[in-house]
Amino acid sequence: MANNAYGIDLGTNNIKIYDRNDDNIHVEKNMIAIENKNTLFAYGDSAFEMYEKAPGNIHISYPLSNGVIADIKNMETLVRYFITDLQKGNLKPADFYIAVPTDVTEVEKRAFYDLIKDANVKAKKIMVVEKAVADGLGLDIDVKNSQGVLVVNVGYETTEISILSLGGIVLSRLIKVGGMRFDEAIRAAVRREFSLIIGGKTAELVKINLKELEAENKCAVVYGRDIVTGLPVEREIPTKLVDECLEEHFNTIVDNVRVILERTPPELAADIYRHGIYLTGGASQVNHLSEKLAAGTGLKVNVADSPLNSVCVGLSKIINDDNYKTVAYAIEGMSK
Repeated sequence: MANNAYGIDLGTNNIKIYDRNDDNIHVEKNMIAIENKNTLFAYGDSAFEMYEKAPGNIHISYPLSNGVIADIKNMETLVRYFITDLQKGNLKPADFYIAVPTDVTEVEKRAFYDLIKDANVKAKKIMVVEKAVADGLGLDIDVKNSQGVLVVNVGYETTEISILSLGGIVLSRLIKVGGMRFDEAIRAAVRREFSLIIGGKTAELVKINLKELEAENKCAVVYGRDIVTGLPVEREIPTKLVDECLEEHFNTIVDNVRVILERTPPELAADIYRHGIYLTGGASQVNHLSEKLAAGTGLKVNVADSPLNSVCVGLSKIINDDNYKTVAYAIEGMSK
């Protein structure tokens, strides 16, 4: 069996790659900076450093949008460079396992397969894994048995709510609410209450540090531009304001989880009642989301130890454990 195998979880905000050679998960920002429309200027974390700071001739973008590939050419470039970096510049034939969202069209799923095929990374075999199934494995759930499991993956632009049983997905729903919406809500609230314009990165930092700030009873300090004077200023933002502006989006996630639960077959619902909800994904760590979910559904919420990497941990199990190989499938078998 070839030693070169990679598990790829393409997130809108981060790209996570499991490399079997060093048994590690590598995380980089899923961003690309293009200079003068055709020259690669930077990619990954270094492109993110320039985000919201670059001059007009450098265009910085996310090639993914709402969990699906929006810019295939730039995404192929990114995958090629990341894999080349992992292989120290010397590309060798390898197997690829790629996680795809469930609740997208067959054409969008096929785009993930074509991406690896056309990225010139010497792919010998390309297997597709449903993202929710990989999530379940990454959360240490035996997805191949008949118990029902409810996984809620809160990503950067989307939240995927799935019910798993017998290695497959019984129900799935993809909603366009995630970390980016949380950031936008924080920016809007700061603008409304303080007449202050802050950047996306600043809003993201406030969101990430919210739990610590609340524990220490401190305000969030932000820098931005005053709408009235047009000058740069520093402001202290109370955490209560941030909590309140996020509530609407939390409620949307809770409402959609309830919709899925209402459609769940009774036997699986009994399993979910016993085991609770499994919460994962990069944006699932936002303060109070798990409590809100527990209060809104009346179920116990199990939060992942490493929410950002749970899909990749699941892919690593599929790559290394023959018992789980059957949950990955080749795209040729899909209806075209």
